[in-house]
Amino acid sequence: MPRLIVVKVGTNGITDSEGKLDSQEMQNLACQIAAAHNQGDKIILVTSGAVSAGIAELGIPPKPKDVAFQQAAAATGQSVLMTKYRELFKKYDRKVAQILLTAEDLSNRASYVHTCDVLSLLLKIGVVPIINENDVTSVDELMHAEGYKVNFSDNDKLSVLVAGAVCADLVIILSDVEGLYTADPSKPDAKLIKKVDAITTELKESLSGKSKRGRGGIQSKLQAAEIATQCGIPVILANSRRPNVIIDILSGKDAGTYFKPQSRMSAVKRWIAYGAAVKGTIQVNEGAKKAILEGSSLLPVGVTKIVGTFNEGDVVSIADEKSEFARGNPNYSSTQLNLIKGLKVTDVHKKLGADKPKEVIERRNIHLTEEIK
Repeated sequence: MPRLIVVKVGTNGITDSEGKLDSQEMQNLACQIAAAHNQGDKIILVTSGAVSAGIAELGIPPKPKDVAFQQAAAATGQSVLMTKYRELFKKYDRKVAQILLTAEDLSNRASYVHTCDVLSLLLKIGVVPIINENDVTSVDELMHAEGYKVNFSDNDKLSVLVAGAVCADLVIILSDVEGLYTADPSKPDAKLIKKVDAITTELKESLSGKSKRGRGGIQSKLQAAEIATQCGIPVILANSRRPNVIIDILSGKDAGTYFKPQSRMSAVKRWIAYGAAVKGTIQVNEGAKKAILEGSSLLPVGVTKIVGTFNEGDVVSIADEKSEFARGNPNYSSTQLNLIKGLKVTDVHKKLGADKPKEVIERRNIHLTEEIK
């Protein structure tokens, strides 16, 4: 049966020691993806490398702490990167399509659904979608309004958010290591972990590491794997430079670290939990919190405070006085909620009109969680 796979390759997997694009490694990648397509599987490629390619193209010393320089390098390198991918996939009679995404593209429900529709059409007509974060307009260092939390800040997380959006069967994260280790892979006592049944707090706290040229690291990959597996999608972390790594994984051969999926969420709850940036916070009283945890909707009478500015349909945190315990998709804007917080439904209708919904957030649009980062 045909499968839908999201493959993410990091900067180190497609560049050489000088930071220039590695034609041979990129060709190996294109060859494997084309072969998978020929076997009936569909692959979406999430690629890093634009900033590194841009720095090499510009021929000037990198300035890693200069946001404008990073954006300029990304703008320069993106065309270089896509030109190379187009050239390589053409050898295998495959067309490619460039898709640049920002946090806001996935935070807006209509844009999120439309992106899925475009990806589905491209796959249907045999085109390989190649996705990258739009670094020119989407930079993690940029400040947002109070209460705003970005949904991703690197391509590791972007890859699994895309996987959740299109209901992928598998995510393959290709890195410069063989998989997840018990310690820093450079240490002699480090051992490869073949399978992870659950990503625990202890596991996350025991590992560290940062990519040489990319923004990701092992913590980023663990967070990405956690998102995917919580959505019910398995993840394999493997070495991008292992010969035929993608083909081996798709044929069931042992490669890298396998992260076991948990129960699959509904499409709407996947978007609320992970796909959308949080635009603000609705604080509630203890009675409302108890009701929500037991499966009820949030009513205006339980709302005590509004933090941030958001519109109807945005995703917000639901919190008590201490911390977030859920996220949801409200029927009211922050302006409206400031007018009706603490009121009974009958008083809400008197203030805003009888046609307004009685629920601030319906239970089907609430996702319970201790903390999502």
